[in-house]
Parts: sequence; structure tokens; C-alpha cells
Amino acid sequence: MIIGISIALMLASAIMILLVLLHKGKGGGLSDLFGGGFSSSFGSSSVVERNLDRLTIITGVVWFVCIIALGLVLKP
Repeated sequence: MIIGISIALMLASAIMILLVLLHKGKGGGLSDLFGGGFSSSFGSSSVVERNLDRLTIITGVVWFVCIIALGLVLKP
């Protein structure tokens, strides 16, 4: 059980990193260093961006549940 939760946590962590890196930069921060400073003429929130937001939130909830479950299982 501990191994399954740990594997799920590692997968959720890797997917979360990828999803966050796929998000479009909103301006002025470190995203400008990596080419995120270009402004586009498209709408501020496309369908793809909204779906990416939903996937990121779902992955974050899975990650949080894995952390809580692992903490409860490993509790002395």
C-alpha cells in the first residue's frame, strides 16, 4: 500500500511539473527569461488554457490526497 501511494505521488509530482511548465506566462516574471514575454493577439483564455487549468487543479488534488494518505499510513 505504501509503495502504491508513493508511486502515485511521484507520478502526480512529475505530471504537475509538466503541466505548470506548459502554462502560458502571465507577464513580467521569470517566464520572460524563457521566451514567455511575447504577447499574442489571441484571447487571454483559450479552450486549451482552460483545459490545462482544469488538469492542473485535478492533478494538484490527486497530489494533495496522496500526501495526506501517505502521512496517515506512515503515522506511528
